[in-house]
Amino acid sequence: MKVSKIIPLLFMLLFGGKVLSQQKATVEKSIFGIQAGFLGFWINNESSLSSNLSLKSELGLDAGLFGGNSNDKMGSVVVPVLTLEPRYYYNIQKRAVNNKVTANNSANFIALNLKYQSDVFVISNSNVDVISTFSIIPKWGIRRNLGNNFHYETGFGVGYRHFLEKINSEKGEVTVDLHLRIGYNF
Repeated sequence: MKVSKIIPLLFMLLFGGKVLSQQKATVEKSIFGIQAGFLGFWINNESSLSSNLSLKSELGLDAGLFGGNSNDKMGSVVVPVLTLEPRYYYNIQKRAVNNKVTANNSANFIALNLKYQSDVFVISNSNVDVISTFSIIPKWGIRRNLGNNFHYETGFGVGYRHFLEKINSEKGEVTVDLHLRIGYNF
């Protein structure tokens, strides 16, 4: 074999793997799925806005527990919720470079959770008044795959919840969002 053929062959063998591993990882174009957590059930779609940015929209049922000193009964309540959440997946490229799974947006993210919780209907084991709210919560979270179609997601954030009706002269309060969900992608 001539030297002129050996040099390009050696170059491809030595540096070919690096070229293939540096392909740009991006968020999925569109993911439709369902999720269930400790306090609710949701149907969602996550659509790509750019290589690292997506918009997650979801419709679901948020659940809550109540009771305490002023109320002798413990109870539960379920209300409808509509959420929009822009997400920035800040380490999706790093995961791809390290040969970790990035399918179905399996990466860490920061997000701005915009949530409208409605009082259109209420499911409860007690007679309870629910007031519609709107909340804005900056969050940090992770999403990882469990096989091909299943995934889990966890996140945490602190933000502000605004009551759409006045409660005891208050119009809003600080709120915490902590979620742990398992889901299925279609």
